[in-house]
Order: sequence, then structure tokens, then C-alpha cells
Amino acid sequence: MADALVKTNFLPKEEHAPAKPGLIFSRPTAKTGLVGWITTVDHKKIGVLYGAFAIFFFLVGGIEALCIRTQLIVPNNNFLGAHTYGELFTMHGTTMIFLAVMPLNAAFFNLLVPIQVGARDVAFPRLNAFSLWVFVAGAIILNIGWFLPSGAPAVGWFGYAPLTSKLFTPDISADLWTLGLQVLGVSSIAASLNFIVTIINMRAPGLTMMRLPVFTWMALFTSFLLILAMPSIAIALVEVIFDRHFGTNFFEVSGGGQPILWQHLFWVFGHPEVYILILPPMGYISEILPTFSRKPLFGYAVVVFSGATIGFIGFGVWSHHMFTTGLGAVATAAFSMATMAIAVPTGVKIFNWIGTIWGGRHQMRTPMLFSLGFIWMFMLGGFSGIMHAAAPADAQQHGSYFVVAHFHYVLIGGATFALLAALHFWFPKFFGRKVNELWGKVSFWLIFIGFNVTFFPMHFLGLNGMPRRTWTYDANMGWTDLNLICTLGSYLLGLGIFTYFMVMIWSYFKGEKAGNDPWDARTLEWSIPSPPPEYNFAAIPTVHARDAWWYEKEHKEEIAREVAAHMQAEEAHGGIHMPDQSWFPFFAGIGMLIGGLGFASSHPPVAFAGLGLLVVSIYLWALEGPGGYHIHLDKDGNATENHGH
Repeated sequence: MADALVKTNFLPKEEHAPAKPGLIFSRPTAKTGLVGWITTVDHKKIGVLYGAFAIFFFLVGGIEALCIRTQLIVPNNNFLGAHTYGELFTMHGTTMIFLAVMPLNAAFFNLLVPIQVGARDVAFPRLNAFSLWVFVAGAIILNIGWFLPSGAPAVGWFGYAPLTSKLFTPDISADLWTLGLQVLGVSSIAASLNFIVTIINMRAPGLTMMRLPVFTWMALFTSFLLILAMPSIAIALVEVIFDRHFGTNFFEVSGGGQPILWQHLFWVFGHPEVYILILPPMGYISEILPTFSRKPLFGYAVVVFSGATIGFIGFGVWSHHMFTTGLGAVATAAFSMATMAIAVPTGVKIFNWIGTIWGGRHQMRTPMLFSLGFIWMFMLGGFSGIMHAAAPADAQQHGSYFVVAHFHYVLIGGATFALLAALHFWFPKFFGRKVNELWGKVSFWLIFIGFNVTFFPMHFLGLNGMPRRTWTYDANMGWTDLNLICTLGSYLLGLGIFTYFMVMIWSYFKGEKAGNDPWDARTLEWSIPSPPPEYNFAAIPTVHARDAWWYEKEHKEEIAREVAAHMQAEEAHGGIHMPDQSWFPFFAGIGMLIGGLGFASSHPPVAFAGLGLLVVSIYLWALEGPGGYHIHLDKDGNATENHGH
């Protein structure tokens, strides 16, 4: 039996799997098909669902961006009206930040963190499902305005007061925006608490904090940032709701309010949000570069502590978004220095990545290309960001297309390039097939060229005075040629993104089958079958080194004995315990959706019905108890199952 257990954990899946892929048992109480996905508490399925929703909204946000660029392709264009342009501008930014990049990072948190720490699931599986369905509820609330007479909000993704007031936005579009973001905040905080507990309390034996994969470290830092930053925007959104519906004057100048208060509260959240978006991509890059350079990460401890430093300083730079508001010399100088200081830990990471590449035996696979593209593009975005630490330069560039170029180099050249690298890198692990390498490289070059053709000319447009958020321009402004180039580049970028995901879809159905470890990678997720079984590990591993899987491949006999001993001990205690599926997180998410729509539309009965469904669902969820069932491995290494509670 010990041999079977070792074989299950460490040999390629096809060497030990039964004829029919996956687990061979069929639990009578288990839900399959659509119901199985809705009621799942498996972190891997939840990660796939997060990823599917995020990619959908990523494509939606991309279409919105193409509409914006089409409007600006020629002077005095009538493709979009001013209000529609404002709606698209607002929803493009909101969608890309809150519904695409953040949930795509959450997808990788779910897929990777439990396996990288040697656990079978997150600490609170049903809370994990709850955070997913609450995210879906928030996404629906944010976007449902497109299908209502009010339309989508046209307040900018930053929602500056007084644009969100009843005077400027009398319909419910701003209410949907504020309630949608509030609901998304609940999802983010619930997920963050879950991952903090998982990383700190559920690490495998021997996995000390300084042996954690860098991606897991970045997930931990990001979770803390979310918990600390989200209350600021939550308070600001509550104040908007009170101003709109209860006659308060937080932001109403006529009643003694201050619109600048919104800017402070928003950017106290908004600048840490930049690092919430970018720290996980820094983790992806720190996992991919060593794998394809065939050497350990250079300066591991420095990379980890620089991530913590970025998160800490990130809370002290928010007012560099407000240099034109007249903060005064002292405040401007302080935030200028903090903005300069935060470049140091970012630069440290870049030098460590270069040190990792230096002297390596490089394999220029598609994930490596996207990772190198990330370093180059993120550096360019960082250089233009440092320019904004100088208040005089910021005063000239503020509100111009120079800033549009800057943050797209950070969030597309940075976060998106790294996410595309991660999707390609971990696709074989979770879907069991390799992505076509030739077409993957074609998509990279289309995206890389299209991105630079789109956004690099915007630096010059901004310096030539083109304001951001302008919906049209006259031919005599001198912006015609560069806008044409930017729009044509956006079409090429869109073609590259389309190619990338078409290749992914093709590879899912027709791609070459992948073994456990197609990249000869370093971390624990590559030690288990592809796709991973429900229980992740046949035996909870003991970690002996920072690059745990590289160590295990060099010490196979020692590891095999450990696995056998651990599995025998686990069998003696009843086998592998797994949590039951549950409907209640899904119903709680529906309650959040109904309640949010009811409050946004000022229908108290609907709002309280949704709140009641939420409370009842959580109460019944609490009554479910620990429950669960057990999985055993028979003498042939096949999975069987016993019911138990």
C-alpha cells in the first residue's frame, strides 16, 4: 500500500490513474454538472470560476476600450455621444480594475496558495465560495445599468464628487456603482481573511515562512493591503449614499461639505489598490523567471521584504494624485519624497529579477517572453511614475494623456503581461494540456507590439496638451496623427488578446497532454497530478528546502519513505477528510444581489428581502456543522470513499 501511496503523490498521473480520468468513486450526495459547480467548496473549482468570470469581464472591458479608441480615431468623430463616452470611460476603468485584474489575481490565489503551502483546501472552504458568489453579485450590480433606462454611470471610475451627487447624476446609475463597489468590498475582505489564515496556519511541516514561494508571500501582503485599504473606500461610498438619499453634506459645498474629502478617502484606498493589483504579478514573475532560467531566485529574502516595504509605503503616497488641489508646500514635499522612496523597493525587485536571469540557462518559452515583457514595460511605467514625484512636472502632466500612458504601462505592461504569463504557465497544471507554443508566441508579439503602438504615443499627446477624458477634439489641435496611431495600435492589441484566448480554448480541447511537471518547475503544485485531484496531496508533504519540488526530485527515495509513513498515519486516523458541498454560500450571494439592487433602486421591501435571504443563508450555513466525507486509497492506489460527519 505504501508503494501505491507514493506512486499516487509523485509519479505522472498517467502512470497510476484508472482508465477513466479523475477519482473512481461516485458519491451519492455529491453534486455534479452545473449544480456541482454552483455548490462547490473546492478551492480549485472556485479558482476556475473566478478566472472564467474575470476573463469575461476582461474582454468586456477591452471592448469598451476599443469603443473609446474608435471614437478618438479622427477629429470631431460622431461614433459615440459625449454621455455614452462618459459611460464607457467609467465602466472601462471600473471593469478592468475591480472585475478583471483583481478577480484574476483571486483566481490564482485560489488555485495556487493552498497547494503551494501543502494544504488540501483553504481554511474556510464555504467562506471561499461565499466570496466568489458575492463577487458575482457585485459585478452584476455594477453592470446592470447597461440594461436599464438610466444607463451606466458617467462619473469616472474614480467617482469624484460632486459628479456622484443627485444634482449631476439624478438617476440610479451612481447608486448602482456605489452599491456594486460595496458588495465587491465584502467579497475582497472575506477572501483576504481566508487566505491570511490559510497561509499562516495551514503550512505543511517544514514550510517555514522563509521557505514560502514568493507568490504566496505576495498573496499574503495583498490580503493585508485589502483588509487595510477597503474600509476607506467603504466609508467614502457610504457617505455618497447618505448625501444622495438622506440629505447629508459630506461632499455638498452648499451645505458646508468638501468634495476634496472624497479625493482623500478614495486615494487612501486607490494608491494601495495599485499595489493590490501589482504585487501578485510580481509573485508570478518571481516563480516563472527561476523556472525558465534554471536557477533559484536571486535574493529571495530581499524580494520578499521589498514586497512588504512596497505595501507599507503604499499607504503614504496617496496625495501625489492631488498635487494640483493646493495641499500646501509641506504636504506636497512629504508626498513627493514618499513617492520617490517607494521606487526603491520596486527597483530592488527588478535588480533581483535581472540577477536571476543573469547567467541562467534560458528557455525562451511563451511565459518567459511575457515575463521579460513585464519587466521592460513595468520599468517604463515606473520611470514615468517617478516623474510625477516632482510636483511641478505632475502639475503639467496631471489630467493629461501622459498619465493615461503611465498607468497603462503599469497595469497592462505590468499586471496584464504578468497575468498572461501566469495563465500560460499554470494552464497545464489545472487543465492537463499544454498551450500551443508557436501560437502562444504569435499572440505575445501581437500583444507586445500592439500595446506599445497604442500607449507610447500617448506620452506625447499628453505633453502636447490633450486632456484625458476628452470625448472629441478639433483637427487644428495637432493630435490627429498620434490618435490615429494609438487607435490602430489598439486594434492590433485587441487582435493579440483575441488570438491569445483562442489559443487557450483550442489548447483546452486539442492541446498536447501535460504530465505532472512539463516545465521542470520548483514549487509543490508541480508534484501532484495534472489536473490536481480533489484532495490535492495523497500525503501532506514535508518541506525540506525553499525550492521544495526541485529538492524532492533530487531525493526521491527519502521523500517516498516520508510519504508512505504520512499516508499510513493519515489512514489510521480515518483517511483524507474533505468538506461537503453547500448551497448556502450561493444563496447568500443571491441575497447580496437582491439587497444591493433593492437599496440602489430605493425599494425597501426588495432590499430587506435580500438582506433577509442573506441572514437566513448564513444562519443555515452555520448549522451545517463541520460535516464532510473521507477519501481512502486502496492497495492499488485507487481512490475510494467513505461517508462520515
